Amino acid sequence: MPDFRLTVFSALAVITVGATLYSVKYKTYLDTSNPLLTHLPHPLAKTHYYANKSNYLNVYFIKKGWAWTTGAFFLSWLTSPASTKTTDRVWKWVGETLMWLIFTRWFFGPALLERAIVVTGGQCVLALPTGDTVTVPVANCLTRTQLSPSTHPDIFTAFTTPLDWRAVPRLRSGHDVSGHIFLLTMSTLFLADQLRYSFRLPQRSVLHTFAMVANVALMGIWLFATYTTSLYFHSPLEKFTGFCAFPARLLLLILADTLDLSIVLGVTSFVVILLPEVEADAQRKKAARLERERAQVKQQKD
Repeated sequence: MPDFRLTVFSALAVITVGATLYSVKYKTYLDTSNPLLTHLPHPLAKTHYYANKSNYLNVYFIKKGWAWTTGAFFLSWLTSPASTKTTDRVWKWVGETLMWLIFTRWFFGPALLERAIVVTGGQCVLALPTGDTVTVPVANCLTRTQLSPSTHPDIFTAFTTPLDWRAVPRLRSGHDVSGHIFLLTMSTLFLADQLRYSFRLPQRSVLHTFAMVANVALMGIWLFATYTTSLYFHSPLEKFTGFCAFPARLLLLILADTLDLSIVLGVTSFVVILLPEVEADAQRKKAARLERERAQVKQQKD
């Protein structure tokens, strides 16, 4: 019987590559790193439900993805027989949780994915209610500082904005590794790795069978979410780097079930941070082009 993790990985690869190729051919994806576009609704949002960021899948599942995955894992682990209810499995979950935190939340300051945007020429951009955008110091994005005319009047001198309006700027223009694809790939492969213990059991309790079904169902949701994300959001390269980040960890898991966490983080960091460097020059040129486009738009309004 083939390794279940490799089977799931193959399914993820086919879905991601297939949907990405479709998005390129039929232009269904939105370049979320473009500051002129990212604050606007997806062009297909009115006709394609999952192109709308407010869809239930994104709001209630993807944005809470690791919480759902954690719940499914512990449901399976707690209902497992003593022979498979090992602390090693919990330590694997701890390792993946640390990786999720380091890549998406905090790494001695900004998370690794945010650092990748900055390294590849990203800018801190504030989208104004008028539809204009203004570039502000990167530190405002890294600290997630709310900006308003009352707290930062120097930023709003050229714009008419209500004094009580406020918003948090976002990093744009650099290589924005798809955090959704990263999380979905990570969650799906982690659950696949944990389900192997259940598949090996000669007998299963009713509760554990229910837990297995719940885990498989959640994996199905993550696979579908991977499809919708690949179809509608991020550039192909951003989806590629988001997808590649966790399979590096999967390869290590297959080679050896017990690995030093520093090795795991080192390899995944290498994959996510180094690959965007290849297109750093292109991103800087892209930033310059966006500045020219912004200037042209402003001239037309004037």
